[in-house]
Amino acid sequence: MPSALVERVHGLAELDDLVVGCRACPRLVAWREEAARVKRRAFQGQDYWARPIPGFGPADARLVLVGLAPAAHGGNRTGRIFTGDPSGDLLYASLHRLGLASQPHSTWRNDGLELFGVRITDPVRCAPPENRPTNAERDTCRPWIVRELEYLRPTVRAVVALGGFAWQALLPALGAAGWQIPRPRPRFGHGAHAALPATDGGPALHLHGCFHVSPRNTYTGRLTPAMVDDLLRTAAATAGLNPTRPPDDPSD
Repeated sequence: MPSALVERVHGLAELDDLVVGCRACPRLVAWREEAARVKRRAFQGQDYWARPIPGFGPADARLVLVGLAPAAHGGNRTGRIFTGDPSGDLLYASLHRLGLASQPHSTWRNDGLELFGVRITDPVRCAPPENRPTNAERDTCRPWIVRELEYLRPTVRAVVALGGFAWQALLPALGAAGWQIPRPRPRFGHGAHAALPATDGGPALHLHGCFHVSPRNTYTGRLTPAMVDDLLRTAAATAGLNPTRPPDDPSD
């Protein structure tokens, strides 16, 4: 189980290596491997990753973005979080416009993409059926993100929850990793913000809410590229980064 496995690691790189071998949730293991066998027609010639997805980004990141779980034919195929699907296309393009990513596209785990001061992770590391992990699967997976946040704690100053699931999953994880969660608990919303004091008296952590960058939100206009740029720029500033200002038209 992850709760026992994380006790073996001594650094973020070692944690990332260990997580890819996790088989703690039978339903998720079966689904991620079934997706790799069946494949989508467009990806018939590709070998799917079909394992848990580690976080992506530097070990001294000041800003962390947290999603939901890998997509069955996105990260579960490519081996990198938010890579190979429309959600990732929007997210990485925004990070590139802000000067926080080396390129606007993320297509495969070895495509040369670098993030600057930013790390991206998920509270659930395997692709779930219908993008809906159970509460038990979320809780079983929690030790991975708690330990990841503990390793990032010396430098991280802001976290963005991409969607309500990420927000709810993050609150107990952040509490376990060393930050105080206000009472009543802060509520999710696009643009929501809460400052979480550190339990050891260190710098506070800024928690930001953003609608998830899924097609369900972007294709309906609920979330636009400009809204993503504005939210990430604000979060990056609270993290102590210096994002560039994108052009007036985010599609340029």
